[in-house]
This record gives sequence, C-alpha cells and structure tokens, in this order.
Amino acid sequence: MTTARDRPPEEAAEDTSFARGLRLLLTVADRGEVRADELSASLDMPLSTVYRYLRTLGDFGFVDRHGGQFRLGPKLLIGTGANVSSERLIRHADAALRMLVHETGETAVVVRRIGLSSVCLHQVESDEALRVTLEPGDMSPLYAGALGRVLLAFAPAEVLDEVLAQDLVRITEATPTEDELRANLGMVVMTGLAVSDGELIDGSVAIAAPVFREDGIVGAIGLLAPAFRCDPAVRVRAGRLVVEAARAINAALADDGSG
Repeated sequence: MTTARDRPPEEAAEDTSFARGLRLLLTVADRGEVRADELSASLDMPLSTVYRYLRTLGDFGFVDRHGGQFRLGPKLLIGTGANVSSERLIRHADAALRMLVHETGETAVVVRRIGLSSVCLHQVESDEALRVTLEPGDMSPLYAGALGRVLLAFAPAEVLDEVLAQDLVRITEATPTEDELRANLGMVVMTGLAVSDGELIDGSVAIAAPVFREDGIVGAIGLLAPAFRCDPAVRVRAGRLVVEAARAINAALADDGSG
C-alpha cells in the first residue's frame, strides 16, 4: 500500500512548468536562504528561468528577496517557525523518525506547511511488505489526514479561514466535513495529537504531533500504517511515542542555536 500516483504521460507533461516551480519553491524552503545562481546549479535550470519563477513567486508573496538571497515570503511564513529551515528540521527529525520505525515497525514522516498544503520533507519507511508511504515533496490538503490537521490546528487564523472558505473535496468517504474539521481541530489543540483513519488513503491510519519553536509551529511528525495493524492499544502506544518524538525534536532545535 503506497501513495504512488500513476498518471498518463500527457497529464505529467501538462504540469511540467508547475512541477519545476514547486521544486524551486521547496529548494528555497530547504535551504532557508539561497542565491539564484545556487538554485540554477542545484536544479539544473537556466538562470533566466530561475529569475522568472522567483519573480512570479515573489508577486504572490511566496518568496522574498533579502540582499542577494531568496527565502520563503510572508505568505508562507506567518507563524510557521520561520527561523527553522526545512533542511535543519530534517536533520534534527531523522533520529526521531528512526526511533519511531524501530519501536512500531511503521513508516515515520516529517511534514511542513507550505501555503494550504502539507508537504512531506522526509520519511523513514517501514520494513513491512505491506506499508503506507509518502515521498519527499508529496503534497496533501491541510484539512485531510492527521499530519495536515496538526499543521492547520496551530496555523494562524487567516490560514484556517482560507481553508474553510474552500469547498472541501472528499478525498475518501472518511475525509471530514467542515463541521467535523472544526470540532477535530479543537481536540488537536487540547491534546497535541491527531489521529486519522482512511482520510487520505483508504485502509490507512495516521498519527501525528506538532513540532514547535519560539516563533510558532515548525512542522509535524507522524506515523503511517495499515489500519489492520492498528488496534486501539497500538494507537495509544503509538500516540505516546509520536508525542515523545516531537518533544525530542523540539529539544534538539532549542539546543541548536544555528539558523
């Protein structure tokens, strides 16, 4: 059981420009700050094309220029742990992800909010033949699934308003309605934990907790597993482990004063 999305070649070709722009945006997020020539080299993209994408992303507030470097802009970084780059979050999360896989046998992931989406930054896969996985760069809406819901629960109010202004697409039969989402977000804030059952992938369970820094939520860490391996006792134990893993990352980020 995976999240592989098979599409016809003609559909893949249609979003080539979008995919390039997204890769550029994710690279800016990963680096924290980066020069245009560095983006050109790392993405194997002509410098003129890089500047064209940066100009468009800047017009929407998705990137911002700081001297000779570019970083995520105000549209994406209001209250989102802006002082922690994605690269730094991945570095500090890796040990916690491996601990979760060792203790549970299931896939562990760390995600971050970009706009109105949850984006997978890094995962450590389960060794089980039947497992649930994401790939770095995979995106999902904030309103569906435990990982996205954690990011949404602690996001600024304007982000929640923007999400609720959309028509919430039912990805599966378990995807929450607007009323269900509102009620669930309150529980996430109170407990610091989110659990979802089949909201993004039928037959799967996700359990997630937030990662914080002084300026707000940085991301979320969680487990992904087939539902048949997740009875109530397993879910309770997994929830405790996920919260412990999030606290370990919080502590590591606090101890590491580098940007």
